[in-house]
Amino acid sequence: MTKHTILTGDRPTGRLHIGHYIGSLQNRVALQNSGEYNNFIMIADTQALTDNARNPEKIRNSLMEVALDYLAVGIDPAKSTILVQSGVPALTELTMYYLDLVTVSRLNRNPTVKTEIKQKAFGESVPAGFLIYPVSQAADITAFKADTVPVGDDQEPMLEQTREIVRTFNRTYNQAVLVEPEGYFPPKGQGRLPGIDGNAKMSKSLNNGIYLADSADVVRQKIMSMYTDPNHIHVEDPGQVEGNMVFTYLDIFDSDKAKVAELKAQYQHGGLGDVKIKRYLNEVMDGILTPIRERRETYAKDMGQVAQILIDGTAKANSVANQTLAEVRDAIGFNYFK
Repeated sequence: MTKHTILTGDRPTGRLHIGHYIGSLQNRVALQNSGEYNNFIMIADTQALTDNARNPEKIRNSLMEVALDYLAVGIDPAKSTILVQSGVPALTELTMYYLDLVTVSRLNRNPTVKTEIKQKAFGESVPAGFLIYPVSQAADITAFKADTVPVGDDQEPMLEQTREIVRTFNRTYNQAVLVEPEGYFPPKGQGRLPGIDGNAKMSKSLNNGIYLADSADVVRQKIMSMYTDPNHIHVEDPGQVEGNMVFTYLDIFDSDKAKVAELKAQYQHGGLGDVKIKRYLNEVMDGILTPIRERRETYAKDMGQVAQILIDGTAKANSVANQTLAEVRDAIGFNYFK
């Protein structure tokens, strides 16, 4: 039986970074290439508007950049449907129906939303659309009857919210219309990549990320400025690997685990300088990012083709979402004119 999968974001508010790559993009490509899944991959511009309503240009300017990033990492439009959220009106109507099944207190308890509200310093001025975006995500997922959703670890509360909505809807209207999704998570320890500055999370707002579109020179400069051990002043000094971003990144990105273990031992003993390990990390990252960068440059030469991929994908998504919406309206009894 074919499974269905969709990731409800990425939000087009800037370029995607390598944290996105290990957090979900790799999984999306793997699921796509397995041939076992019907993939819907969304550019969540409507969701991005929830905290950018007064700056829509930011979203418009980023949308095609995100599309290029998708194509660059290996998302194949012949195998996956890439769609633009705002181009699928059924999602908005589904959101309205689901909102009637969720309480405000439940929305306020969502830990992911609570954390993001704090990070964005909304205070008492939280946009209503931002508060209810887990319900919008539920519409995104259920519209395509997705049973598998590749996400980072921090998105589990969003999936649980969707599962609650599915169960409540099917029970309330006594019909098994909607499908409960399960998360498809990155390997343990790779769900959230710290920033190159040692911050807990790589973030666009903190400008502490390595982006998929960065040139080789920019990546090298960022790696050479990466946070290591501030007490490792001289080459001969013993160094600390815990909290050292170079080794954190090597643990995740370098497939030669024996080599990494050897470097750690040498660094901890003393006799290995930061410059040397940073240069080695740059070689590792260059091996990963060069083919991504090259694919991106190839697609960028024909932006008309990229736009057509989004047009075709959104049209296909509309067909599927409209069918689900019709089933939801039938279950509710909103089928007066049939």
